[in-house]
Amino acid sequence: MRLALPLLKTTLLAAAVAGAFAVPAVASSHREGPYITGAPKVDGTDFYMFRSYESGRQDYVTLLANYIPFQDPQGGPNFNQFDPNALYEIHIDNNGDAKEDITFQFRFKSTSKRTALPVGDKQVLIPLINSGPVNGINPASLNVRETYTVDMVRGDRRSGQRSSLTNLSAGGMEFDKPVDNIGEKSFPGGYAAYANQHIYNVAIPGCGNGRVFVGQRKEPFYIAVGKIFDLVNLNPLGPEVGGNRNDLEQKNVSTIAMEVPAACLAAAGDPVIGGYTTASVRQGRLANPAPASGLANASKEGGAWTQVSRLGMPLVNEVVIGLEDKDRFNASKPQNDAQFANYVTNPTLPTLIQSLFPAAKAPTNFPRTDLVTVFLKGIKGVNQPANVTASEMLRLNTSIAATPAASQSPLGVAAGDNAGFPNGRRPADDVTDLSLRVAMGALCVLTGANDALQVGCKPADAPAGGLALTDGVRKTAADYQATFPYLTTPLSGSSNN
Repeated sequence: MRLALPLLKTTLLAAAVAGAFAVPAVASSHREGPYITGAPKVDGTDFYMFRSYESGRQDYVTLLANYIPFQDPQGGPNFNQFDPNALYEIHIDNNGDAKEDITFQFRFKSTSKRTALPVGDKQVLIPLINSGPVNGINPASLNVRETYTVDMVRGDRRSGQRSSLTNLSAGGMEFDKPVDNIGEKSFPGGYAAYANQHIYNVAIPGCGNGRVFVGQRKEPFYIAVGKIFDLVNLNPLGPEVGGNRNDLEQKNVSTIAMEVPAACLAAAGDPVIGGYTTASVRQGRLANPAPASGLANASKEGGAWTQVSRLGMPLVNEVVIGLEDKDRFNASKPQNDAQFANYVTNPTLPTLIQSLFPAAKAPTNFPRTDLVTVFLKGIKGVNQPANVTASEMLRLNTSIAATPAASQSPLGVAAGDNAGFPNGRRPADDVTDLSLRVAMGALCVLTGANDALQVGCKPADAPAGGLALTDGVRKTAADYQATFPYLTTPLSGSSNN
């Protein structure tokens, strides 16, 4: 059922939820905590969840979890790989209780083929990841094979009922990941065609069929990072499009992508789901920097899984959670989010913005119940579960039909596009601009003097709540693929042009 909201209410709801209380940071969630800066392989950067808008896939939900930030295209000789000693997960809460009901778990393995060349009277291992042009799945010319498995867990992520996804075409439970976009000479048939061979049709136990892809993509997030962190060295009321440079335009990222039937993810009687991604490592690590052979023996791991990265809504840990609590937030679960309540009810970012731009007066309604409502619960009639426990995650109403790529608005619900942010998140949704506006009290202004949305504030509480704040960077759905996995082909490590 597609929602038909009055324009004013629609604008209010979308602007309010869109990032809730966050403002721009160094990309959506890149290097956001002290610990994770030293562990880029398990650094979750962005999480997307939306109704699939590829033609003929209207009954599916797409889940995208990006990891390993700030990848320069020229990444050799050791191109980006997921950590074989880590556990990457996508969690779904389908009853609003802040606990996972479905978890998809990804484990990776890297195997060296020990490709050698005859040099004189000896066979000597080559120093490269490929010995010739690469095409197809696991060709002989690829010196390192990276594979992964996907398990589905119902209930608690550690003790629930476990089953494995299988390849519908070739059978088996192990999938190959394409090597990164080394350069044009390494992929004479084109990297896009090579990578597309690694999109798998899969059987999801108890759910029917879906699709999986894991591999490098062009960084989808867009923001004027440099100017934002130079004390917001830009005109926040300047042009919304083309006013500043996207500092992530020349970067790549590693993506875990799934397409799952919507009916599988949502519970009976409530179409709203919550989602987030995490990465975990073992409690203990014994360094072994000089293994005798192989790629997976650089350390010995043991002990229980320890969560070190968490990402649902964008921009949260960077600019909302205090420095001393960033690692703790990354290690926490939504069911325990009450410990971070002060960062929501009394956020520091609006005060910082006021200090930099005195005319932009920070909201005065404390506690910020407007932010608690839209960020931790979702909005009634849009993406709030029937029974909700306040907690931080991305929420999607799976009953709202997808908007075709050509008709999507980067401002999502605020522009009448109810299939966009904050009802889930699509690649082109401009969470930066919307988040700036919400942080400064857009919800208080739009709710009106009578607080029609019952968020606990009024226009007088937010003198700057009506400003069209922006970082001057924007993309549209045309900048991305219109088919799964939606994110575009990664930038080449070399170009013959």
